Amino acid sequence: MGGSSTMVSKEEAPKGRTQEMPVSDKHYVLQTQMKGPWPDGAKVCVFGNGCFWGSEKGIWRLPFGIISTAVGYAGGYTPNPTYQEACSGRSGHTEAVQVVYDPSKISLVDILRWFWEAHDPTQGMGQGNDRGTQYRSALYYFDDEQRQLYEASRDAYQKALKDQKKGQGDITTEIRAASDFETVFYYGEDYHQQYLEKGGRAGNPQSAEKGCTETIRCYG
Repeated sequence: MGGSSTMVSKEEAPKGRTQEMPVSDKHYVLQTQMKGPWPDGAKVCVFGNGCFWGSEKGIWRLPFGIISTAVGYAGGYTPNPTYQEACSGRSGHTEAVQVVYDPSKISLVDILRWFWEAHDPTQGMGQGNDRGTQYRSALYYFDDEQRQLYEASRDAYQKALKDQKKGQGDITTEIRAASDFETVFYYGEDYHQQYLEKGGRAGNPQSAEKGCTETIRCYG
């Protein structure tokens, strides 16, 4: 899927809408709530690392500590964008996953390790054949602790890539504060939520079993 490699300006973005995207109350895989308020002590992180269908599925497979996940659109301008607006590049968003986790059971470091290894963060505006600003690599932080972990993990992974002579150059992952945006993450349409567990385009569900290492087929 192709798209623009140049970020749209706020003035060029669609005006959007005030109505939030309706989603199911219960997570299709985890059987937990899809929206907050979250349990006491829960933490939230938001990232983009390519097609959000596969990214969300990768998080379910982490062995413990994941409370809820959702796919949506992050780091853009248009309020409550549609899939068509986001994937056209006109809204300024990247396809993203919101992860709610229990830090007493899984650390952000563990989630970040998966984040970096699950994609090529040196590809600029896209991942593989999916090109455009809507597929850019991104991390959005909610506090200074997250910012420091994001930046430290980026620097460590950059060194590892260079030592192993991998990647296409420097890491291009966007690291920004959630507070830079009126709303950093908007939920995607309900049919996108837990899409691959529902069968994807081919109607062929893929394992969400914790610890599963089967290759994720992003398009089902």
